[in-house]
Amino acid sequence: MNGSKFLETLAGRRFATPPIWLMRQAGRYLPEYRAVRATTKSFLEFCYTPDKAVEVTLQPIRRFGFDAAIIFSDILVVPDALGQKVWFEEGEGPKLEALTDPAQFGKLSRARLGDFLAPVYEAIRQTRAALPRETALLGFAGAPFTLACYMIEGSGSKDFAKVKKWAYAHPESFGLLIDLLVDSVVDHLSNQVEAGADAVQLFDSWAGVLPEEQLFRWSLDPLVRIAKGLRERHPSVPIIAFPRAVGPAALMYRRPDSFSALSIDTGIGAHWAAKELQPHICVQGNLDPIMLVAGGAALEREARRILDKLGHGSFVFNLGHGVVPQTPPEHVAQLVEIVRNWKPNDS
Repeated sequence: MNGSKFLETLAGRRFATPPIWLMRQAGRYLPEYRAVRATTKSFLEFCYTPDKAVEVTLQPIRRFGFDAAIIFSDILVVPDALGQKVWFEEGEGPKLEALTDPAQFGKLSRARLGDFLAPVYEAIRQTRAALPRETALLGFAGAPFTLACYMIEGSGSKDFAKVKKWAYAHPESFGLLIDLLVDSVVDHLSNQVEAGADAVQLFDSWAGVLPEEQLFRWSLDPLVRIAKGLRERHPSVPIIAFPRAVGPAALMYRRPDSFSALSIDTGIGAHWAAKELQPHICVQGNLDPIMLVAGGAALEREARRILDKLGHGSFVFNLGHGVVPQTPPEHVAQLVEIVRNWKPNDS
């Protein structure tokens, strides 16, 4: 261990107060982030410019002293590196040249991934060098199913009908895409660890659109395969799984042989998680990001409620999803103070 409270928590140690970091802690709610973003033409250019990615990764650490930084990047750098056209429309989010036929898979190639994403790995090297040793650095990737959702739909979607129809009606060809993405994500995460990432998180943001049997096949199984592939290269790297909106099916992801921690969204009760998940695996979560917008007494009550339920076991305080742009930075500071000052005997 490098003295990191965050990494030691993932290894099973419990501290008097849990470590804290927030998904999307580097983002538009910070004026210093907006100032750097204004100097780049496109979001992907921002991700691929190491000095700017480093700067915005460090900003929330300087301001709030989180226990972990997460490298500023995006899950869609993987499809971009594979050769699919990806761009971001201001106010609309990501756009991709949608895959409509398995024949298009032939145009996608892992061969250039390492070179194409070299700026991301350089940003990790520089960030790790700039961070205090006690502050962990997280790398991350999108899970295969979530990446496939964007690659087939061509953007976000309300129901992901295209990707689900493809997976249900043509599981063989859909499986080929998932296989490519499993291998690509292993490569991408491995490169991040080699560059200096201390741990990694897998975001399966759209796992919750799948029914249970399909969830096992297209979300959980690929994540387990990624964990196995990554651990073959880096046996001790901690891996956090975040299957969003899967509800009680989170029990399927309670796999300490594959994952070091399970990140939960706001749809999972802290009491249930303490009883059903935490005895088996470190839990990360799960404050509602809008509670962070509200701030004040409401934020304090809810943060303390989560701490009282989960703070007695192996736990990393986080949100149930990412920080939203309208979040006042002073409310983030308030949350960090609440977590740092919480005492287990308060409950």
